[in-house]
Amino acid sequence: MKQRSFKISNLLLLSLFFLGSCTGPGEKNITIIGTTDIHGVILPYDFIEKKNLSVSLASMAAYIKNEGLNRNSLVLLDNGDNLQGQPPVYYYNFIDTVSRHILAEAFNYLGYDAITVGNHDIEAGHSVYDRLVKEYNFPMLAANAVDISSGDPYFKPYTIIEKNGIRIAVFGLITPLVPTWLPPELYSGMEFRDMRETAEHWMPVIMKENPDLVVGLFHSGWDEPDKNDLIDREYSENGSYEVAYYVPGFDIILNGHDHRIINKKIVNINGDTVLILNGGSRSEKIMRADVIFSSGKLNNKKNKSVTGTIIEADKIESDPEFISEFASHQKTIQNYVDKVIAVSGSDISSRDSYFGPSAFVDMIHSVQLDITGADVSFAAPLSFDVKIAAGPVTVGDMFKLYRFENMLYTVTMTGEEIRKYLEYSYSEWLNTMKGPDEYLLKLRLDKDGKPQLVNGEAWLRNQPYNFDSGAGLVYVVDVSKPEGSRVDIKSMADGSPFADDKWYKVAVNSYRGSGGGGHFPKGAGLDQAEVLKRLVSSTDRDLRFYILDYLEKKKTIEPAALNNWKIIPESWIKTAAVREYKLLFGEPRFNN
Repeated sequence: MKQRSFKISNLLLLSLFFLGSCTGPGEKNITIIGTTDIHGVILPYDFIEKKNLSVSLASMAAYIKNEGLNRNSLVLLDNGDNLQGQPPVYYYNFIDTVSRHILAEAFNYLGYDAITVGNHDIEAGHSVYDRLVKEYNFPMLAANAVDISSGDPYFKPYTIIEKNGIRIAVFGLITPLVPTWLPPELYSGMEFRDMRETAEHWMPVIMKENPDLVVGLFHSGWDEPDKNDLIDREYSENGSYEVAYYVPGFDIILNGHDHRIINKKIVNINGDTVLILNGGSRSEKIMRADVIFSSGKLNNKKNKSVTGTIIEADKIESDPEFISEFASHQKTIQNYVDKVIAVSGSDISSRDSYFGPSAFVDMIHSVQLDITGADVSFAAPLSFDVKIAAGPVTVGDMFKLYRFENMLYTVTMTGEEIRKYLEYSYSEWLNTMKGPDEYLLKLRLDKDGKPQLVNGEAWLRNQPYNFDSGAGLVYVVDVSKPEGSRVDIKSMADGSPFADDKWYKVAVNSYRGSGGGGHFPKGAGLDQAEVLKRLVSSTDRDLRFYILDYLEKKKTIEPAALNNWKIIPESWIKTAAVREYKLLFGEPRFNN
């Protein structure tokens, strides 16, 4: 596609040239627009659910036009996590690797000035993010993602942007917990260092650049401690607060990763004010910071005022020029997700997964066991509430079944470790019950101990993608017993004995194998280093790719639960499941 810059009418540019911004005599202004955690929502269409969206990057394109923002004083930034989620990015990550990536096309078209890499961008692997570094017309940042061989940042640590006579330093950090979630081959040659220590190292370097404004662009969430406990708090995953408070020099910090919405100011350890913005996810919000510099020395904090705004993107009509620019991409992706790969004889839904075996999760189990030849499989319902209808099964349906780009590991475990793994999983999932009137599932509760309802429906306390069950085994989970002593493994699925001291091959996704969810370190007692020692094999492509291939070869499927495990006492569970199914899904329906 011919590379073009984002268009603003000549008349508008002329007007802006003469009128300038809404500043007084001797004043200068900078406007920073930020996005974060787009997760592939580039166009106003959900290619998985096959429906139009009210938000996308087309909303931001329209906002810039509608506001008449002057490109000479506008800085466009993004916090990362854009290469996983919707099919458009998956297609250009792994299917069409020759054409220019759609994300590079979109960000270049809009005129972005810098982005920070996110953990889900690293998840795409070297071939993808290394390619994008070359295709972007701007730098990708992450000062604490360090090249092991040289000791220097793998990506740029910071960039200096000059707009309207103002020098803006933009400094990037990524959450250092990437190795907790991802297999080492995805970030080979890199290590991820502490955010605060990295910021303390680089701030003096940045200050030598004589910036008038310093912006933190962090792919890390905002985890603010209690006001009485500010000293020496360590926030490894969501460490933005620690940097903002303990590392003076920042005027503005844009956050991401945790999908929260934040617009506030804090006072750092030096008594200086820092604006904090966090822009949610999936193009639903736009972060905006307006900075006005009064006359006098620009980089004097007393001579600049900073205000923050969170803009609701769904209130902005999509820009038709942006949509037109990417119409051919939309058609290409649509053809890809509509491709029929198999025919299903029945509906499958994730809803039953919380109360026992389900065809939804057991399809994943079956694929994992088939690919690896393992004895045991661990898998979870990666989507809380989705359904794949009977009939033609498309590529898009597989994005519902398996939303993440995980590799598939085969590791060795003892029977005792397998049992402890399952004990941990069900302890995160199920309460200990004293009778049928008590809650089976661990739901979010209010102060009175009743389920918190959002739009009339309850929510699980923990994420469904951590609710692992096992296949290849026959077992029961007795919720009348305390946590840690509920799982009774009767035998292997073929009827052969199961033994605590015997070694088994286990199929598990790379997120879990890297410690995600805590099942290995907290349950089985195996840290990441030990799991990697036990690694027999890993797929070289994500598991969804193999699921697609598996179904395409089978052509016809009859999804059914394996029914290899159950929760007891059964009479209690039947009562609780009917009640809690309605609480979760708002419908008085449950298939026993």
